[in-house]
Amino acid sequence: MNNFKKIGLTALAGSLVAATAYAGEVTVAGSASMKVEHVDGGAANAGKSFSMGNQLTFTGGGELDNGLNVSISFVLDQGDDTTTNVDSGTSTFGGGIPFDSHSVSISSDSLGTLKFAGEGGANVQTAVDTTAAGDLWDNSFGITTAEDPKTSKSTNNMMSYTLPSIIDGVALSASYTPKGTGAASSSAYAIAYTGVEGLTLNYATGSDDSTAGSESDTTTMKASYAYGPITVSYSENEFDGAGTGANTDQEVTAYQVAYTVSDAISISYGAEDIKTPDNASDEDMDISGIVASYTAGGMTISGTMISADNTAHGTADTQDKDQWSLSASFAF
Repeated sequence: MNNFKKIGLTALAGSLVAATAYAGEVTVAGSASMKVEHVDGGAANAGKSFSMGNQLTFTGGGELDNGLNVSISFVLDQGDDTTTNVDSGTSTFGGGIPFDSHSVSISSDSLGTLKFAGEGGANVQTAVDTTAAGDLWDNSFGITTAEDPKTSKSTNNMMSYTLPSIIDGVALSASYTPKGTGAASSSAYAIAYTGVEGLTLNYATGSDDSTAGSESDTTTMKASYAYGPITVSYSENEFDGAGTGANTDQEVTAYQVAYTVSDAISISYGAEDIKTPDNASDEDMDISGIVASYTAGGMTISGTMISADNTAHGTADTQDKDQWSLSASFAF
């Protein structure tokens, strides 16, 4: 009996030593914000509204004895915990409890990085599809899901892979999104170039084949160049909804000119144009605005003044709206 105890204790001690050899470090970063905004025009003209945001991000990882680096990420974000069923397409608030998004990554200099997102992942096209102006359209203008800029497919249990560096300044990546019932899986590919100082070029394309008979493709092209305190950016996002019926194709173009006044103060002017070429009304949605921010330590105070025309691609006066906002955010 004593021999069995000795063997068991030896095995336990060995497992504890192995566990400490692979032990990593877990850190927590947080953010919080307060915001007041007012939208003037149409049904959105309902006075000032107040909101807040908060988020905790847990990250951890370490290097294994075989040279691989493994890292995990978990995000807690109250009010943003909505999951989508891959097969039915229905969304459920609180369906991802206790986390809003989570992922695991395995990487090395020679093998690149493989990432599996159990929830909250973005495919390599949607990861760069924010317009050059910073998605000014997404500022409480009441733009419907059918009207806002479209993307390729991202969902739970998605995989992405970034190739190891082959040429200095060039990054290649791809992602795979599992299929839904009776349809095919979706994929996306991207390339980024940063080989010239101050210049960043992005090209990405992705598909949404999750619904049989409604396949679509989205392509994003972006460019930005920084020279001294001035940065100029331009982007194009083209959605091809072939097979999904009328009024589905979409073209989004945007530009921004940003000026860094000092390490603490920055200001930018941007504009976005959203076109639906097959829409009979043929009224482009135009959004433009000024964004200014002041950063001191972990606090950032931001203000916006934005104007939006034809927010539903129509001609009614109630579709022209103006917005202003003031927010304070804190990182800790």
